[in-house]
Amino acid sequence: MPCIEDWVGMEEFAEEKEDWLRTFLALPNGIPSHDTLSDVFGRLNPKAFADAFQCWVRAALPSLSGQQVCLDGKTLRGSREGDKAVHLMSAFAAEARWVLAQQAVGEKTNEITAIPDLLSMLDIQGALISIDAMGCQKAIAQTIVAAQADYVLALKDNHALLCEDVRLWLDTENAQSRLPIHETIDKSHGRIEIRRYSLSTQIDWLTQKPDWAGLQAVGRVESTRIIGDKTSVEHRYYLCSFTDLSRFAKGVRQHWAIENSQHWVLDVQFGEDANRARTDHSAENLALMRRMALNLLRNNGPTKDSLKRRKLRACLNDNYRFKLLFGTEAT
Repeated sequence: MPCIEDWVGMEEFAEEKEDWLRTFLALPNGIPSHDTLSDVFGRLNPKAFADAFQCWVRAALPSLSGQQVCLDGKTLRGSREGDKAVHLMSAFAAEARWVLAQQAVGEKTNEITAIPDLLSMLDIQGALISIDAMGCQKAIAQTIVAAQADYVLALKDNHALLCEDVRLWLDTENAQSRLPIHETIDKSHGRIEIRRYSLSTQIDWLTQKPDWAGLQAVGRVESTRIIGDKTSVEHRYYLCSFTDLSRFAKGVRQHWAIENSQHWVLDVQFGEDANRARTDHSAENLALMRRMALNLLRNNGPTKDSLKRRKLRACLNDNYRFKLLFGTEAT
């Protein structure tokens, strides 16, 4: 369960809760040992497990139309052996706060080939797909458009010529005050962050435009951060398949949900990076279990409590745990 982060802890929890587990599990051979748990998770086919996870997610969230789906990669640092570690691509529904899918890739540079596979697991029709610069690829844009979805793709120097053209155009347009601006101001913990979003639909001059399926606009975000007497300014650039400035601003901001509401939570609340599981497929399968637990904690029980408190209740309270797992009270 959510408060347990290793095989020994799982065995101890199961022994303490054996009577409760037997209300819905046969357990003819009693509670499995921690070595058995490790062996099972290591040998479990990760694709079959991911397919089952997908069926569960689709039943709970049958449509992604109108949702923003954020894609990003995360390395399981505790799984590292030598110079290799398990690297996962995830899809996350920002508004619903559901982890939608997970796929292991050989290494970070292979995200480019993994992203179309990850998208193929989802019915993204009507959704907005946001991806960082690694996923800013013509083939990926084509995949998204073919699925009748929209995209906002971060543009950096991996497309040096295109990025320079877009940067020069948007910087000039903004300097001449020729573009509408959407501005947000955030204040917290002694820090002020001002973001100014602009979007240009005048891109017929862009020689690379025909190569990018569905490209309708290019966007810029100017982020000004003020901490005490220090001020820093950063500019980021994007390719968009739509022309709505407010949607662009929301899409760029919400992309960070996968980092703040998934990756960070998995590390801080579930100890993901510290977990040393690495035998066979155990790291990948256990990572999917953590994402399943995160979905359950957020969506199957009362949400007024902090996630930390919900985890504690899940360990201590049999009825609460049953509701998390099955969506209904125990009878």
